[in-house]
Amino acid sequence: MAKTSMTGWLALGVALALGASAAQAQTAPIKIGELNSYAKQAAFTVPYRDGWRLAVEEINAKGGVLGRPIEVISRDDGGTTGDATRVADELVTREGVSLLFGSFLSNVGVAMADYANQKKIVYIAAEPLTDAITMAQGNRYTFRIRPNNFMQVGMLVEQAKASGAKRWAIVAPNYEYGQSAAAVFKRLIKESVPGAEIVAEQYPALGKIEAGATVSALEQAKPDGIFNVTFGPDLTQFVREGNTRGLFEGKTVLSLLTGEPEWLLPLKDEVPEGWIVTGYPWDEITEPKHKAFVDAYRAKYNDTPRLGSLLGYMVLYMIRDTIERAGSTDTDAIIKALEDAKFDTVAGTVTMRGIDNQSSMGAWVGKLVLKGKSGGMSDWKYNDGTSYMPSEAEVKAARKD
Repeated sequence: MAKTSMTGWLALGVALALGASAAQAQTAPIKIGELNSYAKQAAFTVPYRDGWRLAVEEINAKGGVLGRPIEVISRDDGGTTGDATRVADELVTREGVSLLFGSFLSNVGVAMADYANQKKIVYIAAEPLTDAITMAQGNRYTFRIRPNNFMQVGMLVEQAKASGAKRWAIVAPNYEYGQSAAAVFKRLIKESVPGAEIVAEQYPALGKIEAGATVSALEQAKPDGIFNVTFGPDLTQFVREGNTRGLFEGKTVLSLLTGEPEWLLPLKDEVPEGWIVTGYPWDEITEPKHKAFVDAYRAKYNDTPRLGSLLGYMVLYMIRDTIERAGSTDTDAIIKALEDAKFDTVAGTVTMRGIDNQSSMGAWVGKLVLKGKSGGMSDWKYNDGTSYMPSEAEVKAARKD
């Protein structure tokens, strides 16, 4: 038997090591980073996390993406811009994630968009609504899933035309999201309703509304229409005080997000019937793909889905599809795969418009109604977001990139 030289053994060892390394690289998980305000905004973000976890489980059970499992490394962003960018940097530099997604508060979303642009990494804003994320602060690395303020407010204002209301009051939380929504409403209501005027504006601090003073100020202005942007505990207090004092009687009320189960369920039997809202009537949507999602979600969590659940589920599948199209986790390839891409989602076909990286996901618009001891939506309709997006001219004028 011929003796193998030391050089031969070394060569064989190197070849085996290289082969093992290549095999490990092919099966190593694709790491993606996620951050959100789980402690401070649990009503929305915990169901959202349940949604993306369900999607990850399903995707990996079917072989993952590019033959590799997806691993989501998730962190709490503290609900502040400073904590969010610090956490994002840890995910990128220490964990080596291929992209980032998530965040809830709009001011955090704006900070993340800036971070993504500086670090040249893709950030997918799942939930923040301020127009700035895809307009004034928009950049090639930042994409958004939900319909923005301009789109959702446009849907509500469309419903206001037939009401005859011209004297409008605004109540909105005093931070990026509320200010953005109020600005859009003031513009669109005047463009859509001849003679419309804003007679009162109230901007309580987020999570610190003084409902008595807020309702009193609105009453004194004698509006015939109210545009509400409050959510969470602020919404509950505002509704309770407004109901007690009869603020909403005989008035048209347009309300962002109030038909979403996250904010509707806590109102219980105090739901202000007749409000025109954006929301999520999950139990009445009959499309097979959506029903399959609901069944899978309820089976796994023994709970009903929230809008956050739907978004979390959608964004993971959209990320899966994007990486498949890109054929890699290279940032430029991912951007190219996202721009003007169409996705078949549980909410229908969604296009990621290349000019501003804003998705065409729509919203369900209807009226609040009391169903037994809790609220729901009636006379609702799903409005595709395509018809409500800012024009290309507006996008080009607003964006700096």
